[in-house]
Amino acid sequence: MKIVLQRVKQASVSISGKVYSSIGKGYLILIGIEKGDTAEIIEKYADKVIKLRVFPDENDKMNLSIKDISGSILVVSQFTLAGNCKKGTRPSFDNSAPPEEANKLYEYFIEQLKSAVNEVKTGVFGAVMEVSLINDGPVTFILGN
Repeated sequence: MKIVLQRVKQASVSISGKVYSSIGKGYLILIGIEKGDTAEIIEKYADKVIKLRVFPDENDKMNLSIKDISGSILVVSQFTLAGNCKKGTRPSFDNSAPPEEANKLYEYFIEQLKSAVNEVKTGVFGAVMEVSLINDGPVTFILGN
C-alpha cells in the first residue's frame, strides 16, 4: 500500500465536472492498494493516519493529530501509486491489486478512519476524478512500502 497524505486547508474531488465531496481543514489522502496488502496492513496505516501528529500546536510545533483538531479526511483511491517507473518510459502496474480486492481494502480503510474521525469523505473507486486542494504548509508525507 502507498499513501500520499497532504495536510490541507481545503480539498475536493469532482466527477464529470461536479463536486462529489469536499472538506475543510484536514487531510487529503491518495491511496494505492497493492498485491499482498491485507486487512492487517490497512489497520496499521489507518491507525498511523489517525495518530500522526502533523498539525501545529500553540507553539507552532507539529504536535497535534487529526482528532486533536477535529479535522476532516478526504480519501481518494489512486491505483497509479502502485505504478513502477524503474524500467523504460511507460509505468508498469503489475503490482496493483486486482480491482475487486483493492476496492474491498479501500472501503475497509475508510471504515477504519470513520471509527475515529468525525468527517471522512471519499471519491468514487475507479472513477475518473479531478482533485483540488489548498495544501497547508505545504505538508506532505508518503506512507507505505
